[in-house]
Amino acid sequence: MTSSLRIAIVGAGPGGLTLARILHRHGLAACVFERERGPLERPQGGTLDLHVESGQLALQLAGLEDAFRRIARYEDQGARLMDQHGRLLFADPNPDDGDRPEVDRTQLRQILLDSLPEGCVQWGVNINQIRPAGAARWTLHQGEITHGPFDLVVGADGAWSRLRPLLSPYLPQYSGLTFIEFGIDDVDRQHPHIATLVGRGSLQVLGGAKAIIVQRNANAHLRGYAIFRVPTEWAAKHLSLAALKAQFEGWHPDILALFEAANETVLARHIHALPVGHCWSHRQGLTLIGDAAHLMSPFGGEGVNAAMLDAAELAHHLLSTPDCSAAVQAYENHMFERVIPAAQGSAEGAATQLSHDSLALSLAHLRQHLTPQ
Repeated sequence: MTSSLRIAIVGAGPGGLTLARILHRHGLAACVFERERGPLERPQGGTLDLHVESGQLALQLAGLEDAFRRIARYEDQGARLMDQHGRLLFADPNPDDGDRPEVDRTQLRQILLDSLPEGCVQWGVNINQIRPAGAARWTLHQGEITHGPFDLVVGADGAWSRLRPLLSPYLPQYSGLTFIEFGIDDVDRQHPHIATLVGRGSLQVLGGAKAIIVQRNANAHLRGYAIFRVPTEWAAKHLSLAALKAQFEGWHPDILALFEAANETVLARHIHALPVGHCWSHRQGLTLIGDAAHLMSPFGGEGVNAAMLDAAELAHHLLSTPDCSAAVQAYENHMFERVIPAAQGSAEGAATQLSHDSLALSLAHLRQHLTPQ
């Protein structure tokens, strides 16, 4: 390792912040550039479960185990499956008995931000160009403003990465699935019947080539997704609770009550993915982590976990290998192989969603993974 390396991380998501934290902890400074103007500018998405071998391992290497335990919700690991007629087909008997606790994305991001020195994250920096600066160094450009040069630029900037085109020609492809997101506030006090319906964790309802997934978040908030296999333009005509509820006409009243209790904010999320096995030829001074490197569908819950493990492994190589380019190449070669099983599982999950046997497949999956042996 050389402490004189100048490292830029583009993107202040869990992957980019985990990388910055581990490097900082071991005396290697990095600067994080984020186009959002602050950590609360936009919703960060729903709850997620952190896996022992990836997300939790990365937080351990970042020295944030105690902070993680303060936000981890072990009691919300349950899962329930119903059909459109309200029949309960599966319920996890021990929702707090697993090792993949739920955390809210906003809270996860905040403990990472709190662990970094002031000024490490530069907010409101929308990088629109990355240019070579001679001798394998790079500059970042925000209009007329130049940052750098840097010895290494890490693209942690998500699905539509500005850095990826310098390494790979591939663009994320639409999976055919659109999630329409809605939320229910103060559910335990205001809507106890819905709190019971969802339980401690997540509820999945399948039927008629449509689905609803509802997740319990912190502070008695539920985040729900109505899932359709439709063209991307379809969503624009259905971004209201009334239009959404109409799509589920004939479903059990207890399920339709989800839309009646929801607040008015409704968002469309089109599910994209990069090809399984996505990789690139090593280019000195550049690399990618997280969704920028291997965007997957959310089925399998691997996205953030894989991003944080990317960060931990890249940090390890940078800290233990004197040559920066060799360190990055070692990280890339391992990462390309490591993420293939997760990407395959996520792709298969997206492909079977809303198929004629998706209910049976979901039930088999839950019985295999959540029923005590």
